[in-house]
Amino acid sequence: MSFALPDTEIPYDRRVDAAPGELRQVSPLVRRLIAPNGGPFTFTGTCTYIVGQGRVAVIDPGPEDAAHVATLLDALEGETVETILVTHTHRDHSPASRLLQAATGARILGCAPHFSARGLVPGEASPLDASNDKNYLPGHVMADGEALQGDGYTLRALATPGHTMNHLCFALPEENALFSGDHVMAWSTSIVAPPDGSMAAYMASLDKLRGRSEAVYWPGHGGPVNEPQRFVRALAHHRRQREVSILNCLREGPCTVADIVARIYEALDPRLRGAAALSVFAHLEDLCERGEARADGAVTLHALYALA
Repeated sequence: MSFALPDTEIPYDRRVDAAPGELRQVSPLVRRLIAPNGGPFTFTGTCTYIVGQGRVAVIDPGPEDAAHVATLLDALEGETVETILVTHTHRDHSPASRLLQAATGARILGCAPHFSARGLVPGEASPLDASNDKNYLPGHVMADGEALQGDGYTLRALATPGHTMNHLCFALPEENALFSGDHVMAWSTSIVAPPDGSMAAYMASLDKLRGRSEAVYWPGHGGPVNEPQRFVRALAHHRRQREVSILNCLREGPCTVADIVARIYEALDPRLRGAAALSVFAHLEDLCERGEARADGAVTLHALYALA
């Protein structure tokens, strides 16, 4: 899940090279099938990846869509799905794992079941709770650095919490590539929404990726992330600049999240106002944890914030 806010300093690439339902060989070891669930938060749809030939792994089967799973099974006729891997448990990524398992008997591996960065404070609701797949139950939760050895490929789990706290990426060393889920995408930034997600964890995960050497990322939505180290640096810089803008608003006096969104997002698509508010809230929570800002009570989406 992501959203395309007007962040002009990020070198987005929103080119589309395939339609939903069209199987595309994107590298010698990787095929991609896009689910038909396009929208303002999913771009052209969720990217389902097939790794290997003959005896394959499927990464992020997608939403609970029987037609998408049928298209995937048709594309894999004569092949064996050995493993289903899941990057995180938003409803546009993990529910089809159960449909695919029922059809193939493949094991489900990858991220842990959903958990939040923190508990709810009294009177607070989780704004993205309906987006979470609470029925996901893997046969095995992969630890950071744990590797799956397939037929001609290796997939190594990389813990990247922030967008969700259970988020994993998967490295494919044979092609110096990374399946980046919703943590890094070429078409947009990712939603970080407390209490489910954490801006501090998200920034630490960006730093973790900056220290790696993969040459291409295959994300959960949109096309590949080329020059990923450069792109990740731009994402981190954008978040730091957004933090500066928020602090500048607080210097002018106490503000609500809505006040800050109105000041720092110009000509914002009304459909994205809620997503922008969640992003600002995630920054404010982080600033409060670091002692640079404070709330007039509990740190919530509707609190009044000021400089500490």
